[in-house]
Amino acid sequence: MADAPYDPFDDFNRFHAHGAVRDPYPRLADLRRERCIHAGTLRGMCGQPEFAWEAGSTYIVLTHDAATRVLLDGETFSSAVYARSLGRVCGHSIIEMDEPEHSRYRGLIQKAFTRGALDRWEHQLVRPIVNRMIDGFAARGRADLIRELTFPFPVSVIAGMIGLDEADLPAFHRMATELLSVTAEPERGMRASQGLRELFARTLPERRAAPRDDLMSVLATAELDGTRLDDEAIYAFLRLLAPAGAETTYRSLSNLLLGLLRRPDQLDALRDDRGLMAQAIEEGLRWEPPLLAIPRTATRAVEIDGVVVPAGSTVSVNLGAANRDEERFSDPDVFDILRPQKTNVAFATGAHRCLGLHLARLESTVALDALLDRLPSLRLDPAADDVHISGLTFRSPLALPVVFDPS
Repeated sequence: MADAPYDPFDDFNRFHAHGAVRDPYPRLADLRRERCIHAGTLRGMCGQPEFAWEAGSTYIVLTHDAATRVLLDGETFSSAVYARSLGRVCGHSIIEMDEPEHSRYRGLIQKAFTRGALDRWEHQLVRPIVNRMIDGFAARGRADLIRELTFPFPVSVIAGMIGLDEADLPAFHRMATELLSVTAEPERGMRASQGLRELFARTLPERRAAPRDDLMSVLATAELDGTRLDDEAIYAFLRLLAPAGAETTYRSLSNLLLGLLRRPDQLDALRDDRGLMAQAIEEGLRWEPPLLAIPRTATRAVEIDGVVVPAGSTVSVNLGAANRDEERFSDPDVFDILRPQKTNVAFATGAHRCLGLHLARLESTVALDALLDRLPSLRLDPAADDVHISGLTFRSPLALPVVFDPS
């Protein structure tokens, strides 16, 4: 039977507690002050249904030092835990690989994220897409920046990078979101996985025969130990990139924009001095990372702050709590682009540090520059009711209504 009509994006947000969990940080701060690690899951601690793959022994890490320790020690804390969640729909990809396999395969994909490649994507994709979307509302004097910019923009970029036709974008975006829903809707997630495979399979033979300047061509022509990647390995990489483009950048940019719009003085400072751009983006990531937590599996029994974590346990690294650790950041709950800069773990750290971090920063920079240049009077809509960030695991505003002088 066909599915009843539904909005995959709204379904995804509801499952991740958008509108239900507004601010988990006070609870996380109380736990962090007790000790850096606790038995249990983030969802359970916040009164939400737990993921099936989290069943069993789970520990949550809450301080910056402990999070860094776990993320840097890939021998003790394995990424193979992702085989139980994303691995079911993506296939065997770098997110679930440990060393040395991880570095060998990651090196292939990094060829698409070199400085030269990013410069090309900026001029061919990022800037044109951002300006086209702003064109759609600049003359109106008001917009919802989520639905009209931050939500469709990054996935349009990643689809263009992969080399998909523009006509395939709506299906690509829907399936990328459904892919991540595998923990709540396994059958729907598996159908999306197959659908993405079929979408990529329409293009891959052409790229093998006649490579272009796109990511699919990079993977189609890459060699590992003298052997080309087979089709299934390429589909696994591309499936992984699909939700990365669809989710994390859109949420991080939305969170940053809300932080700036709530602090007009800081928005004005950034408008007047674009040299603040890099630290503004980092502060947005520190203050509200788009992805609150990432899992690892303990390969052996290990002690963290006096707590023995048994072998085989899931260790959830709470990036959001680590980024608000008062031992590292003063006034951590305050959004302040002028604070002294310290590295944060929004993109993780170590071997599995986010591969697309430079692309995400580029996309945020281009979008902010364009908004500040083209809509100099940009401000939150004063008639909007209680605009805020919510959610667990994935966090962002559901809407971002703004007004400005039409241009």
